[in-house]
Amino acid sequence: MESNTELYTSTGSVRASARDFFLNLGAVVALYTVVFSLLNLLFTIIDSAYPPITNGYGYYYGSQSISWPVSILIIFFPILILLMWILEREFTKEPDRKNILIRKWLSYITLFIAGATLAGDLVMVLYYFIDGQALTTGFLLKVLSVLVVSVCVFLYYISDIRDRLTSFSRKIWRVVAFVIVAGSIVWGFSVLGSPHTQRLLKYDEQKINDLMNINSQVTMHYELKGFLPTALSDLISLNNYSFMPVDQQTGKAYEYKLLGQSARAYELCAEFNKASNDKGNQTTAMKYPYGDVSWTHGSGRYCFERAVDTNMYPKSAR
Repeated sequence: MESNTELYTSTGSVRASARDFFLNLGAVVALYTVVFSLLNLLFTIIDSAYPPITNGYGYYYGSQSISWPVSILIIFFPILILLMWILEREFTKEPDRKNILIRKWLSYITLFIAGATLAGDLVMVLYYFIDGQALTTGFLLKVLSVLVVSVCVFLYYISDIRDRLTSFSRKIWRVVAFVIVAGSIVWGFSVLGSPHTQRLLKYDEQKINDLMNINSQVTMHYELKGFLPTALSDLISLNNYSFMPVDQQTGKAYEYKLLGQSARAYELCAEFNKASNDKGNQTTAMKYPYGDVSWTHGSGRYCFERAVDTNMYPKSAR
């Protein structure tokens, strides 16, 4: 039995039940979720394949992950297809249900958003051109991604509103959507690596974070005592730590060694799965307000040479 919570259409000939309301709303929500996740995935892939040029200081940590957008697409895209199929079956049984007020509102809102996005996309390209800014490959690919997705959504809903979609054309649209989504996921894995590769990159990212933390503690030791620690164990008593970070992948301690006779140079070493310039690994140079500190590394055992800046941390700090 249909719910009594009903919404009349503009013609008053068909009433929308709660089921109709949530079917149409669910389909639109699933569509927005798929579109946003698809663009997020494509932008992440493009940023990895064509890293953006940045000016000034910034913080850039680890590999860019496609885990979230891919997971969302794998779950929500079938939901979208299922809901659209259920609605199509309802329309076949009762064609007048196409005129339900809630469906018309959602369709026109989606059409408006798609059209506005398309116009904004073109405005952005024209602005960059007139302003003399570089139209990089990455930027143009992002523009193309937004253009293709917004045009597809716009054409589908304008055809739906004008009642020009047939059962066959809906199947064609489903195939097109599947090709775009599946192709993007495959492209993502080819650029950023398989789930196994992503896990290895996560390990490398954690190692860099640990070494950065240790490096900060070594600098603090010099600032407080005027000399470098002879071993990492010296940092435990300094900061009241119960233990120092260890390599979560291997369970081994990180390497620390004093260099030369200057009493202010040292190196930190770790075992890395991938070189930072390997495809899919975005562990690149990290910039800080006090100068560039590179954490770019090779695969296997790799050591970072560091030296305390005596202008910032004079020995008189003892």
